[in-house]
Amino acid sequence: MGGGFYISKFVGVVGIVFGAGAVATVIALAVVYSQEVAKNEAVSPTNGGSTIKPPVTTPGGSTVKPQITTPVIPTTAPSNEPWDKYRLPDTLKPDHYNLTLWPRLTVNAQDLYIFTGKSYVVFQCVKETDLILIHSNKLNYTKWGDDHLAKLSALGSTPAPTIKKSWLQPTTQFLVLELNGKLAVGESYQLDTVFVGELADDLGGFYRSVYTEEGEEKVVATTQMQPTDARKAFPCFDEPAMKAIFHITLLHPPMTKCCIMILIKTSYCPVWRTSFDKTKKMSTYLLAFIVSDYDYINSTNDNLNVQIRIYARKKAIADGQGEYALSKTGPILKFFEKYYNATYPLPKSDQIALPDFNAGAMENWGLITYRETALLYDPKMSSNSNKERIATIIAHELAHMWFGNLVTLRWWNDLWLNEGFASYVEYLGANEAEPDWNIKDLIVLGDVHRVFAVDALASSHPLSSREEDIQKPEQISELFDAISYSKGASVLRMLSDFLSEEVFSTGLSVCTVYYHIINIILSNTVLQVAVNSTGTSLPTGQTVHSIMNRWVLQMGFPVVTINTTTGLINQQHFLLDPSTAGSVPPSDFKYEWIVPIRWMKTGVVQQQTWLEDKTAHKPDMIVTGNNWILANLNVSGYYRVNYDNTNWERLLGVLSSHHESIPVINRAQLVDDAFNLARAKYINTTLALRTTKYLRSEREYMPWESALDNLDFFYLMFDRSEIYGIMQTYLKYQIEPLFKHFGNITGNWTEVPTGHMDQYNQANAIRVACSTGMEECQTLTKGWYSQWMKDSANNPIHPNLRTTVYCSAIAAGGAAEWEFGWDQFKAATIAIEADKLRSALACTKQPWLLNKYLEYTLDANKIRKQDATSTIVYIASNVVGQSLAWDFMRDRWNYIFTQYGGGSFSFSNLINGVTKRFSTEFELKQLKQFQADNSEVGFGSGTLAVSQSIERTTANIKWVAENKDSVQTWFTTEVPKE
Repeated sequence: MGGGFYISKFVGVVGIVFGAGAVATVIALAVVYSQEVAKNEAVSPTNGGSTIKPPVTTPGGSTVKPQITTPVIPTTAPSNEPWDKYRLPDTLKPDHYNLTLWPRLTVNAQDLYIFTGKSYVVFQCVKETDLILIHSNKLNYTKWGDDHLAKLSALGSTPAPTIKKSWLQPTTQFLVLELNGKLAVGESYQLDTVFVGELADDLGGFYRSVYTEEGEEKVVATTQMQPTDARKAFPCFDEPAMKAIFHITLLHPPMTKCCIMILIKTSYCPVWRTSFDKTKKMSTYLLAFIVSDYDYINSTNDNLNVQIRIYARKKAIADGQGEYALSKTGPILKFFEKYYNATYPLPKSDQIALPDFNAGAMENWGLITYRETALLYDPKMSSNSNKERIATIIAHELAHMWFGNLVTLRWWNDLWLNEGFASYVEYLGANEAEPDWNIKDLIVLGDVHRVFAVDALASSHPLSSREEDIQKPEQISELFDAISYSKGASVLRMLSDFLSEEVFSTGLSVCTVYYHIINIILSNTVLQVAVNSTGTSLPTGQTVHSIMNRWVLQMGFPVVTINTTTGLINQQHFLLDPSTAGSVPPSDFKYEWIVPIRWMKTGVVQQQTWLEDKTAHKPDMIVTGNNWILANLNVSGYYRVNYDNTNWERLLGVLSSHHESIPVINRAQLVDDAFNLARAKYINTTLALRTTKYLRSEREYMPWESALDNLDFFYLMFDRSEIYGIMQTYLKYQIEPLFKHFGNITGNWTEVPTGHMDQYNQANAIRVACSTGMEECQTLTKGWYSQWMKDSANNPIHPNLRTTVYCSAIAAGGAAEWEFGWDQFKAATIAIEADKLRSALACTKQPWLLNKYLEYTLDANKIRKQDATSTIVYIASNVVGQSLAWDFMRDRWNYIFTQYGGGSFSFSNLINGVTKRFSTEFELKQLKQFQADNSEVGFGSGTLAVSQSIERTTANIKWVAENKDSVQTWFTTEVPKE
């Protein structure tokens, strides 16, 4: 321990960087900051109060000139030069980085937050070249003594060639160094840089997160590198296969602490400097470093010999909000060690909750970052679904510690392997943490049904893209969609089911131990060995490789139609709008799949069969009389099932008379398949609607949730028409027994149901009963909310019901209810509670309040940037707010796109969410005009979403025209007479 004030050579260099004079600095940083944030045009950082030092010598011996460069952009037309391509050439391979960063947690004279950095990377030349390309985005560089943006040194006996020319290539995000000679194959070199960037609030790269604690505004300097933002923090070879070791040092103010992936070295100065042990060899996108004044709680799991820490705001830690995550991390880690048959590869597991974070969480190796809502739990404020989300997200991220981090993608075109796998096994890990929840079943609602809606469009895409088709950062970001996550999870679950979980995990354990690059699915050699060694049955002549290629390399999925009269079964590519078949890209497999079929006959499970061709004859599937067939048991396969009309009638009869004969998951499946088959014109829409009639007798969550999800489409299509009223009356009639059931078993709403899914269904009962106008329900929710308004310190509403009750009361109320909700949102001390209020505020029926709320999304002091797009979608989900949100998004697209970043994962959700109700020619015309008007601005990661929205709107127009009359007649007939 010692006092004093430590300044390294780097601090001196930084002093030079910022002491060059305000004019030069303003000019130098204008390019970066105009790109970064429109409001910061033509301003730049000063020295932030540091004493200006004289020129100093860098570690390589060169004197740094007191000036910062601006990007030198070649004025020639676009060419086929290496720097005009987005991928790195295969000439250099990084070995290790030495990086020192100094984030400023207070603004400078120009009202900007900045960070400064010094870095060198040691790399080896693997192919002769006279060019160095290294990724760099929105960084400005100090010129070295030779007047270039970097310094090159040789580490071997052969001298390094001198730099001929250096510049920044903003479009492809490269720092380019042309050399006067060739780098020698096998030789190692060192590239030194000194740079400055903005510690912006854009949620990417090295950025700032701001929160208020005890009246004081505090800043966290944190990171989000995935997929291509490490280059915003320091110059690097920013591709996943370019693994290297990192040596990190952070300079930071007193009273703050630092986190990074690997254990802290003992060389820690509590005033200025923290150095960290070297990392494992790893990809740039998995790097993380954070400066904050957070507290943490910790434990050491004796069975793992791993230190586990949960970091969060001091008050959150003091209030015990990290305890649940801490208690579940150890058991989940232990489960994955057994599942992979591989020891957790690091000595510690840190997890940190951030106020501002664009994704749900990020699997940085050993330092996992989360939104606060995804990690912090308070039993007084958090709902059952909040707890489930925390358990599953922790499991998802911990699964990556092996599969994704230890074993890594070569390129982003196979992102689905990484994210699809974690999205599947998150249910297994969460099931280990909470075995009473039966959570593994929920993958059907959360992933399978969710992604069916996207993958049934002609504008969908395969799981695995061609490498040459995924080049630009926005193309990479676009892959972080439901296909990669949810279809990936669904297909891997199917593979695990027909191989058996034991064979599947055996193959993975071998892969994790021996592979450094993921290729297990497309080559399938490891899994095939496991299959052969266990005698697992596959169709004659087929391998894991031949089966999986059809599910991975072509988009979409089949509908399997079973004729129980003839025993014939066939498959066809399922499209929500069959007329779009002509626009589907050609497939080498001609949209045929090798389909595993688990099935039952009149309640008795049968032996699995396979459909290998377009059509097959299965005599066992012929039934007569009251016998019936149900296929795709537990929805283990990634396909829909259709039947002949006779079998459909038998199944409807079973639902109405003794629905328990059909497994719960398959009751949800029958509803979902029927509604979607009707949209695709395989069956009548009225047949689909008939699957909801039995719901008066249904008490289970999954069938109800499936029905409500599908009826939501009818609301989207008809809630602006005369059909809306009779739909409301019908659904009010159907929900009444469920509402009364939960009132009875909870002591008139004073208790919580025991079962995990019963708690979900209780919330469904209140939501639907209130939204359909049941007076008893509305009186209940308005009474609870009114009681809270009278005594804001004592909220009488159970956390499980708050989202529903808040929405119902605000929808039924006026300005007073909305303003109270807004005040409570601002005062919320836990993000989970704030999120409930944020969604509920969009439920008001007052257009002027919704317009005000939309304006709030542009002010990060009111709605955090991470929440802006989802708030707009919440408002668009309200029939009153839909047109307001659409006009708002169109009018401000340039601003939204600039502020929130074209590569943001949320852009596809924004576009799809705001346009999901579109079903008229006028709306289609507006949507196409929106696409044309913003072609120059672009849509970034939402580009595909625009095409999907146009396709979906076109299909909606046709569907409404073809079904409106029959739907109106059916609801009119089925509404009970008074």
